[in-house]
Amino acid sequence: MTYAEAVELFDRRRTAWLREDLETYLAMWADGMTFQSPVHPQPLCGRQEFGQLVRQSMQMMRPVAFEVHHLAVVGDVILAEWTIAAEHRQSGQRIEWAGMSVAEVSEGLITRWREYWNPADLAPRS
Repeated sequence: MTYAEAVELFDRRRTAWLREDLETYLAMWADGMTFQSPVHPQPLCGRQEFGQLVRQSMQMMRPVAFEVHHLAVVGDVILAEWTIAAEHRQSGQRIEWAGMSVAEVSEGLITRWREYWNPADLAPRS
């Protein structure tokens, strides 16, 4: 994977997420992909299971911002640092969190995604 291909892939992902275009967003992931995050330490396996998670998240939160600060490419692996913001649909409360991710890509599709961020950043604030 080239750096330009990684930038294009992340831009498509970011744009689809911000537009709440779930079909385009989910089409970027391989059928047998895996996903892990601080709140999902056991991998979610498969695009269908991951799609359920994304749909649940979108029902609760409206995407507001997604900024990619740094990307690095090593073979078929993309390392990224980013900041995301979303707004709770019922309360209107905005949350923002910074994180990093490791993505493995094969034939243009994401096959493995692992995120690193602080779960406390998602906690409601009074």
